Amino acid sequence: MTRAILAIDQGTTGSTCLVVTADGRITGRGYREISQHFPAPGEVEHDAMEIFERTREAGREAIAQSVAEAGIAPEAIGITNQRETVVVWDRETGEPLGRAIVWQDRRTAKRCAELVGDADEIAARTGLVLDPYFSATKLEWILQNRAGAGGGARARWIAGTIDTWLVWRLTGGSAHVTDPTNASRTMLFDIDRRSWSDELLRRFGVPRDMLPEVRPSAGHFGVADATHFGRELPILGVAGDQQAALFGQGCWTAGTGKNTYGTGAFLLLNTGSQRPVGGRGLLTTLACDAEGAACYAHEASIFIAGAAVQWLRDGLGVLARASETEALARSLESNEGVYFVPALTGLGAPHWDARARGTIVGLTRGTTRAHFARAALEAMCYGTADVLAAMRAASGATLDVLRVDGGAAANDWLMQFQADVVGAPVERPDIVESTALGAAALAGITAGVWRDAGEFASARRFTRFVVGPGHANAAAGLRGWHRAVNTALHWASIEEG
Repeated sequence: MTRAILAIDQGTTGSTCLVVTADGRITGRGYREISQHFPAPGEVEHDAMEIFERTREAGREAIAQSVAEAGIAPEAIGITNQRETVVVWDRETGEPLGRAIVWQDRRTAKRCAELVGDADEIAARTGLVLDPYFSATKLEWILQNRAGAGGGARARWIAGTIDTWLVWRLTGGSAHVTDPTNASRTMLFDIDRRSWSDELLRRFGVPRDMLPEVRPSAGHFGVADATHFGRELPILGVAGDQQAALFGQGCWTAGTGKNTYGTGAFLLLNTGSQRPVGGRGLLTTLACDAEGAACYAHEASIFIAGAAVQWLRDGLGVLARASETEALARSLESNEGVYFVPALTGLGAPHWDARARGTIVGLTRGTTRAHFARAALEAMCYGTADVLAAMRAASGATLDVLRVDGGAAANDWLMQFQADVVGAPVERPDIVESTALGAAALAGITAGVWRDAGEFASARRFTRFVVGPGHANAAAGLRGWHRAVNTALHWASIEEG
């Protein structure tokens, strides 16, 4: 019988489960949406029990489809998850202490401001910037503000990110574990020592025995009870979503990177065994090498990518469909000096200026909606090039190939322009669900479904966009883009009145 893995991809808006076979096929698929809760402005929560139930339903659906249509059942589980979201629950009953606080939640912004004097030390230990985005201040808030969490009752509670919660539930409470990629996003984990930081645990008032054991991303995390998926299944791989996508894209050596073009853009560049220098809005995080062991990576976020096209469609009404942008961009020989800096929610890496606002420059009477569409696509590529340049300068790593996924990656014009701008090949996989595939690969390598990462990669197929004759024009365009960005930053720096 063909060997296969159940990949669980628990995301912010829902849970996707895939049955992935040894030859790279997807023979089963399940999906369940999860509820979003907004108890107050800036607060975002999830029901942890709902996450588990919906994830289990999606897994059962994927397995049933695979068995019915292909006669293939999975032999192990790989898990990937939304990062930084934190759950606290009773170690005896399994009941959560209120809802999970989601990575998007900003309720601890004031607390982070109070800790600004500790920012350098936190960055030195964790590779992260001091921000409510990460788990530490969320966990501190739960322990200080939820009824029943304090005093002698604190010994009842254990905590973890979503991967830890799912494993604990699937194994009937026998495994309280996580992996280095998720641990490195908590702002409690020393990424050089590869252990929980006693100094940071004291600072945030988190007992060490509340936190999970950290195991290699490709390794044994326990066995899911047969009551969940019809038979016992070992859990053999765990990684946070962006690191799982990096692994699923085959970026497990220094100099390989991936960009996910979604609402925003998430870039990760594998920097190998040496920790890179941070700065310029770059995070240092733990990722996976070819064996699933921990290595380093640079990570950065561009706040607005595909959302710029959505704005042109929904906000301005200049597009009927996002797919129109490719033909409109191709209709022009150049951008004719029109640039769009999509700082609609401020500028992310490498500039990090929350005051910046969206800016369009170079308009003339001859400007059409085609210029707007092309400028939005070019902005994704230019922003990516800026972040990658900062990563390469900080780490010394060269960029050998940029792997891509996400909705906008389907645009051939965009991918060719991206290759021309960064001066390196861009490769788009035939199966774009890189996050789930990364989880499957980590578990499958542990289970022996694939002998090694290379065998897993051999089943993948990529469309390759090489640097072409447009490289010189793209380089000139990048200089114009920098003028436009400087214009947006200058506007932000001028005080009103």
